[in-house]
Parts: sequence; C-alpha cells; structure tokens
Amino acid sequence: MTNVQIELGYDRAGSRLSQIGAVQIDYDRAGSRPKAVGQFDLDYDMAGNRLRAVAGAQIVYDKLGSRPVRFGDLALGYDRLGSRLVRVGNLSIDYDRTGSRVRRIGGFTVDYDRMGSRPRYLRAEDHTQLDDQALLIVFLVLVVFKPDD
Repeated sequence: MTNVQIELGYDRAGSRLSQIGAVQIDYDRAGSRPKAVGQFDLDYDMAGNRLRAVAGAQIVYDKLGSRPVRFGDLALGYDRLGSRLVRVGNLSIDYDRTGSRVRRIGGFTVDYDRMGSRPRYLRAEDHTQLDDQALLIVFLVLVVFKPDD
C-alpha cells in the first residue's frame, strides 16, 4: 500500500487551519475560535474561551483549570515539566528537537511548509487512516492544545 497523505488547508490569510483533508473547520463570526470540525460541534464554557466538549466528549481540566487532563475517556499525558502534551490515550505525540513543533501524532508524521511554521501535511507510512477519533485528536493537538510558539 502506498503512503497516506492528508493535506492541511488554511484560510485566505494563511493563519487559521480551515481544513484537515476533506473535513472543514468552521469558526465563529469573529473568526477567533473554531465552532465545528466537520460534523462535530465544539462546546465552550460560559466565558467562551475554554473548550468544554468536542462531539459530546467532555474535556476535563486539572485542579487549576488551566491544563486539560482528559478528552472523553482518553487520558492526556504531559512531559516532565508538564508543559507539552506527549500522549492522548495510547497515541504518542512527538516534537522536534527544540520542542516547539509537533512532528508525529500517533501513526502520522506532520510535515511543515517551506518556512517551517505551519503544518501542511499529515503522512502515514503504513495503512493508517484518519478515523473520526484520530481526526479530532489531530485537531486538538494542532489547534487547541498546541504548544506556545
């Protein structure tokens, strides 16, 4: 089987991820926060700045309320300093040497554009497919829980 390649699309300004493969990411009227990933709705807290649920799967935060620790029934794991997400359920997340760019999400390698600033493709060397759960995890890792630049 050939390699699987999934293109990541951006809005006209090139700043917001607007598509993962054929799945559209919709934003609110202000354009500042995503409201849906394909058929999956996103639910925010009363203030509107912290994601509470994706497609009905609750996101649970730590005691301080600043760091997510669960997505539905999947535990989220962090590095020793607690700053970078390194695991969602049984999917590992790997970073480049500086630790600022995600390089792998589970079975997918993240390729960047020429400038190295925006994820451009997801590639899988085996027959790994982007199912609904993997799609939502990719979205959360690249958009919602991404490391600060």
